[in-house]
Amino acid sequence: MHVLITTDTVGGVWTYTQELVKALLGRGNKVTLVSFGKLPKPVQISWAESFHELDYRPTDYRLEWMEVAQRDIEESRSYLEMVVREVQPDILHLNQYCYSNVAPGVPRIVVAHSDVVSWWVAVHGHEPDESPWICWYRETVTHGLDHADVVVAPSQWMLDQVRTYYTRPRAAQVIYNGRDPDLFASCELKENIVVTAGRLWDEGKRMSLLLKCEQAVPIYVAGSLEHPHRIDSGSEKSASRNVHFMGEQTQEQMQQLLSRSAIYAATSCYEPFGLAPLEAALSGCALVANDIPTFREIWEDAAVYFQRNEPDDLAAVIRKLAEDEALQRRCGSRAYQRARERYTAEKMVDQYEALYENVMSLARVA
Repeated sequence: MHVLITTDTVGGVWTYTQELVKALLGRGNKVTLVSFGKLPKPVQISWAESFHELDYRPTDYRLEWMEVAQRDIEESRSYLEMVVREVQPDILHLNQYCYSNVAPGVPRIVVAHSDVVSWWVAVHGHEPDESPWICWYRETVTHGLDHADVVVAPSQWMLDQVRTYYTRPRAAQVIYNGRDPDLFASCELKENIVVTAGRLWDEGKRMSLLLKCEQAVPIYVAGSLEHPHRIDSGSEKSASRNVHFMGEQTQEQMQQLLSRSAIYAATSCYEPFGLAPLEAALSGCALVANDIPTFREIWEDAAVYFQRNEPDDLAAVIRKLAEDEALQRRCGSRAYQRARERYTAEKMVDQYEALYENVMSLARVA
């Protein structure tokens, strides 16, 4: 089977793509990978080059959620059509909404990883005001969903957002994201510290909740502090001397940090799935999670929840876990077991391969 996959190099979709591509190639499939957003970093290029059989086509066309992206989207559609004509894949696996009208004769799935409107509602409590760009964006997403053979979402919650704010796809399926457990390990003696990861400037990550109260144990914040388009980001100060900003970390650095950390704080108010909490769970961390529908769906009783968006309750839950080593271990074990049972890369790719076969079979009958 030859799969053409689109991805981006600026967010968690890249990590998801790495797991997918590695497994598909390992199972004897052919993969053409086209990336958008920014030209890849050296570490991303190095990863792609480690698979000599991978046909990787990097570009720096803007993504559909970036403002002033219309012209880039038109040009990148033409580019993608050219690649499809050249390589003639059996199926398109599109991780953006805007390309589902490319090469109409080829079966395609569209994966709804996130979107601007549901993010805005989660962060601001209401839909964004109409503007020329937001109207263009909503039309682009709706058109993309309507032209997919199947729409995939990484959680039922995310699929519900698609149906609420855009359209009801003709066919849809939830496939939970997965990670390779062998990439993660847990130190025998965990340190009584908390780690969290994400973009500090992204209001949807709500990492500022950790900064508003004095914390009982050291907090390590991994991720970008500066917004790529603003100069005033990263300026929020912490009320706790126990909060330490680590900056961006490589995957290897994050794996080491998670392996020695007892607790992971999943503070997001907007999270269609959440790869970082999964990585923490596979590292044996106890999960402290914002009480939002996605985390309840994904983790059920394998996480300890704090009152939604309440920094005082977050600090209290962290303090309780920090003071009870036995509770830490039990919570870490529950999270680890759930992650191993439900959210592995193998399970994810099994479902995608089955979906590819089903979509291609239906296309042949039609």
